[in-house]
Amino acid sequence: MFGFDISSVSSFVSQEHYRNYFNRPDSLTQGGITASMAGGSFVGSLVSSDFQDIFGRRVALHVCSALWITGAIIQSASQNQGMLIAGRFISGLGIGFGSASAPVYCSEVSPAKIRGLIGGLFQLSVTVGIMVMFYIGYGCHFIDGVASFRLAWGLQMIPGFILLVGVFFIPESPRWLANHERWDDAVEIIANVVADGDREDPDVHLQLDELQEQVLIDKDAANFGYADLFKKDCRKRTFIGVSAQIWQQLCGMNVMMYYIVYIFEMAGYSGNVNLVSSSIQYVLNVVMTIPALFLMDRVGRRPLLIGGGIFMFIWLFGVAGLLATYSEPIENFGGDDTVRILIPDEHKAAARGVIACSYLFVCSFAPTWGICIWVYVSEIFNNRQRAKGAALATSANWIFNFALAMFVPSAFRNITWRTYIIFGVFSVCLTVHVIVQFPETRGKTLEEIDKMFKDNIPAWRTSSYVPEMPIVHKEKIGSTEHIENASNLSEKPIMVHEEESV
Repeated sequence: MFGFDISSVSSFVSQEHYRNYFNRPDSLTQGGITASMAGGSFVGSLVSSDFQDIFGRRVALHVCSALWITGAIIQSASQNQGMLIAGRFISGLGIGFGSASAPVYCSEVSPAKIRGLIGGLFQLSVTVGIMVMFYIGYGCHFIDGVASFRLAWGLQMIPGFILLVGVFFIPESPRWLANHERWDDAVEIIANVVADGDREDPDVHLQLDELQEQVLIDKDAANFGYADLFKKDCRKRTFIGVSAQIWQQLCGMNVMMYYIVYIFEMAGYSGNVNLVSSSIQYVLNVVMTIPALFLMDRVGRRPLLIGGGIFMFIWLFGVAGLLATYSEPIENFGGDDTVRILIPDEHKAAARGVIACSYLFVCSFAPTWGICIWVYVSEIFNNRQRAKGAALATSANWIFNFALAMFVPSAFRNITWRTYIIFGVFSVCLTVHVIVQFPETRGKTLEEIDKMFKDNIPAWRTSSYVPEMPIVHKEKIGSTEHIENASNLSEKPIMVHEEESV
């Protein structure tokens, strides 16, 4: 659904039926239509943190699907710009719930050794959604009349219904269950996920021991709020998480997705050729996301983020240079004043160079910043901080998504190719930031990552860092105050002691 959001308008921004029905929106108005969904997502991601802490991750995902379906109905029935914006805003509320809840759920339910793979499936589904929705829009643009965009937006309800039904068949987060004293359910889910139901498996014992220790900490901070994210013990990871999501927007990828049709118009492509050429970008986004599912847990998060940043600024500066050198000013493109430059036919090689740089940019983003950030942000916060931290970071992503979607059409109109210089500079900055402050989280449990932050290890040393974790013992006692229901794991109740470090 997140992916459907990104490309639900991109295939129609230059279509005559769409432009005529909605009174030929200018660059600022079109920015508002596109950005309205990101605005709703910003609000939804903030509200979702308290909601998912109280009612659980599964309920939050159900709310996501219900809001998305409602918004899709309103969009497909839109009679004017205001109704379209309202429908997109409501769908955005749902996406805000989902984008804050789904990565947290993935990190909490998956074993450490495959957490990157499981979390990466979130971004893969986004890229598939982007591609599918763009091709739906492409197919519908052949329909003569307003049914072209109405049908496309109505079909957005399908993934909403799939999620609504599918959530009934997935388990609740064991960490959420443990924090709500439902240890029997938490143990059962951990055993099923980690060892096919074998409660005596060593990995089950290890994961449960770590969870028990973390839950005791959580109970001491039950009233954790957004203000607490900026206290001394949490300030660093909050800054990293929020910055990571902001950089994902400022690198310019969603601009490439929302307004790819405009970019290809600057290169001199129009009509059906433009849409087909643009669609290749979405295919590449899906294909290049798949390797990252395995690279994250083999290569690590830091190398992928650093390498992705370097390649992205190379291709962005390449687009800017080609457009600056070979494009010529025009008043508008097919009556749309957003596009003010055009590469003429005598410089077709330069036009193909712009297209190649756009494709290579996507190939650099998808396996790095596209997939790693959602996994990474859900990993760096401990249980006490995660729901609020992930929600705040996600909201930062959405507010910058909103700002870029709103104002990039105006930037194309006013500063043309210089827009890409700005995003190229941002990509340089994000690369430097990763090098100096983003720690490596590959192969570490969520509890080990928490210890790493507490030990204040420099980012460039975290790949080889091995935390000193407390010894966890199981002892037979008459009763246990903390985790009474955990006794289903074995015949002995469990109590956590901290002794000397190993």
